[in-house]
Amino acid sequence: MKKVIAEQFESKTKSLDEIIEFFDTRGEGFGQQDRNSLKLFDLDGKTINVKSFRVPNLVNQVAYRFLRKSKAQRSFEYANKLLELGVGTPQPIAFYEFSSLFLFKKSYYISQQLQPDLTYRELTTDLNYPNHEEILRAFTKFTFELHEKGINFLDHSPGNTLIKKEDKGYSFFLVDLNRMEFKTMSFEARIHNFSRLTIHKSMVEIMSDEYAKCINEPYEKVFKLMWDVTQNFQKKYRARRNLKKKLKFWKR
Repeated sequence: MKKVIAEQFESKTKSLDEIIEFFDTRGEGFGQQDRNSLKLFDLDGKTINVKSFRVPNLVNQVAYRFLRKSKAQRSFEYANKLLELGVGTPQPIAFYEFSSLFLFKKSYYISQQLQPDLTYRELTTDLNYPNHEEILRAFTKFTFELHEKGINFLDHSPGNTLIKKEDKGYSFFLVDLNRMEFKTMSFEARIHNFSRLTIHKSMVEIMSDEYAKCINEPYEKVFKLMWDVTQNFQKKYRARRNLKKKLKFWKR
């Protein structure tokens, strides 16, 4: 076993070890996860979030054992990097990894549980959500700030931004952090980062308008590319979904 615990939580090592040891039989299930598992646990009166990553396929078991950092380690390190850059994310606590001599097995990422008022997803499912446009424009400014800091959040999708209402505006927090790049982003890469966020043209129009103001580019230029990449993503997504349905049919 390999574990790394944030300095301020080292005094809780015994409790954290126990949480990981009994993860399968204790804790409260949280959210819907297709491939991984999320549970909530109590840590001395505070709620913490433990994400259990499933055992990867055989090729990746070798890769994660010798060549690549695990998803849990990347999540922990990226969370600390985001906080250093002044970007919101739940406080990282620890990560745990389990391996055999030659193969990587399970890993866990632990962070503090954050109670948001909404996620970006609510904006996509309810176009009449109170202050919808105001929140959407604030989210677009937040995304622009990510890009200015050289943060390319590769899983920038509806469920991965938590939103809290503040006295003055809104605060945003990124989750599901294991896929990120830190580098200077081109105009095309910036706009492509919006491709997975919505199917609604009206939302793309608002985000394009706000981002154009932030980056000082013509609205028409921003909207055309943002709508194009959105449509392309949806086309590929539908194709993958249809293929999965066909494969499931033939397996019956």
